[in-house]
Amino acid sequence: MPLRPETASRLLIDGTLTAGSGGTFDVVNPATEEVIGQAAQATSADMDAAIAAARRAFDTTDWSRDHAFRARCLRQLRDALKGHVDELRELTIAEVGCPSFLTHGPQLEGPIDDLGYFADLAENYDWTVDLGEAEPMGIKNHREVRSEAVGVVGAITPWNFPHQINFAKIGPALAAGCTVVLKPAPDTPWCAALVGEVIATETDIPAGVINIVTSTDHRLGEQLTADPRVDLVSFTGSTATGRAVMSTAAQTLTKVFLELGGKSAFLVLDDADLATACSMAAFNVVTHAGQGCAITTRLVVPREKLAEATALTRDALAGLAAGDPTKPGTVCGPLISARQRERVEEYLRIAVEEGGTIETGGGRPEGLERGYFVSPTLISGLDNSARVAQEEIFGPVLVILPHDGDDDAIAIANDSPYGLSGQVWGTDPERLDHVVNGVRTGTMGVNGGIWYAADVPFGGYKQSGIGREMGVAGFAEYLETKAVARPA
Repeated sequence: MPLRPETASRLLIDGTLTAGSGGTFDVVNPATEEVIGQAAQATSADMDAAIAAARRAFDTTDWSRDHAFRARCLRQLRDALKGHVDELRELTIAEVGCPSFLTHGPQLEGPIDDLGYFADLAENYDWTVDLGEAEPMGIKNHREVRSEAVGVVGAITPWNFPHQINFAKIGPALAAGCTVVLKPAPDTPWCAALVGEVIATETDIPAGVINIVTSTDHRLGEQLTADPRVDLVSFTGSTATGRAVMSTAAQTLTKVFLELGGKSAFLVLDDADLATACSMAAFNVVTHAGQGCAITTRLVVPREKLAEATALTRDALAGLAAGDPTKPGTVCGPLISARQRERVEEYLRIAVEEGGTIETGGGRPEGLERGYFVSPTLISGLDNSARVAQEEIFGPVLVILPHDGDDDAIAIANDSPYGLSGQVWGTDPERLDHVVNGVRTGTMGVNGGIWYAADVPFGGYKQSGIGREMGVAGFAEYLETKAVARPA
């Protein structure tokens, strides 16, 4: 059955595709500002039914104990989604505004493939570890440690990379034996709703194991977080909202996984190929219009090369103009909404007020009267204390800062409330390793190294979050540990 926009206006609750009790809400194409369809508007009653279904499926079925069945269901979902990949690509570009080339990687095909990795984990994980015999208090015992599913997972996801983040939660949670209630962002409901349709119609995943609730009402996320029937809340989004999630979950001592904001540094050492490094920094910050928490948005270069680096980066950004995301050559598409564009434009005003210079960009591009576009922008003339160097902007905005040697570059990178990602460029292996060891961040790329993969744990230090997503570490977030002892 083909996936179409008109089929994306349904919730998935207890195995049934159903209309939202609140009717529907509009889905807007951020590249054209046109309403392209509707999504189901869930209410508090719908969320309550979804949580009840997930609780029932976990407590009354063998889902959490049948590892082979879960692996088969995940592979079944992966293969079914691959059969719809062209339809999903078209709808994802229209809803997210992401450049077409990204759907061949982290915006679609990569996350679908990653479901196979989590299926393999379900089959091959050491669910029981034998600790052998011991004699505590002189009594001989045989001990073992078991890993078990944590229970019902409330997953709350953002709009910037919806498939990647949805599957980074759904995949390991289901593989671990949990049941899930997914509350996706209201800006990108189709990416979740259409997956729900595939789950309901083309897989053997039992009713209630996964429930998908779309809504513009942010109180439903709070309801999901506060409900005592939920055992773990997995949230990706802003640090401010993460604090609220953590505070609400604390009332019931519900476990939380938080993947939050970033203000990552791109460090260029004095022995680096400056032109290549600056070109890569420019490319990184405009990818998907800078709407990624791990994108490097501070370019930190040797002070003696600041003028040259500024010119190189300015020229590189000028060649990466914002444009139509359906065109193959586009790297920088639109921002997700008018609200987000206003937020980015406000930061550009703040940069000028603080004494910064807009080297290129700084506003809406000519010739794109429709769509939420902002031109790729480079800001110079500020230090690391400036707001645009300290706060997450979530737009195609790069701040260039000077450093006075490797240790100063490390200090600038660490002078941030965040610690999510980073890059370092240079040629001396010992100096590169010194920088990698010194920067307090969850991921680091060296000379363009790509850390993103299903088996690589992702997460941050400090206010960038709690826990890890992806990899075995991300899988373990959805497990409890039980020690068992018997007389030997």
